[in-house]
Amino acid sequence: MPQPLSFGLNFVHPLMMWLLLAAGGYSMYLGIKAKKVRTGTPEQRKDLVKGKFAQRHYLWGSALMAVMVFGTLSGMAVTYLNNGKLFVGPHLLVGLVMTGMIAAASALSPLMQRGNLVARKAHVGLNMGMLTLFLWQAVSGMQIMNRIWTNR
Repeated sequence: MPQPLSFGLNFVHPLMMWLLLAAGGYSMYLGIKAKKVRTGTPEQRKDLVKGKFAQRHYLWGSALMAVMVFGTLSGMAVTYLNNGKLFVGPHLLVGLVMTGMIAAASALSPLMQRGNLVARKAHVGLNMGMLTLFLWQAVSGMQIMNRIWTNR
């Protein structure tokens, strides 16, 4: 049976996941607005440029990546501390893939800043794929939490 402290730590990871999912949605919104600044009509651009969407998207995306990497590692650490092993299954594997996807998408930023369209499309594709997987992770994570809660 997990110690009371580590049992409480079980809930930090899923809470962080839900917050990250919301932050990912907001970052996507900022990215869409940043694209509109680049591609919109001169009138639209004039109105949107005041929002500094590109800078805010970059900051939110950077924070999202940092917290996501930390969340992935901390979730694995708590699982190992509580059980003496990791449970290699879909939730863990998809979480690791998502962490790699967000790191790869972030690494494309310098190329995108130089106007590389392929890098931009890869960035968007990786992040949309990551957010889609994140939705599944949120559901599967709650199923795992339910098992932990009922077996305590």
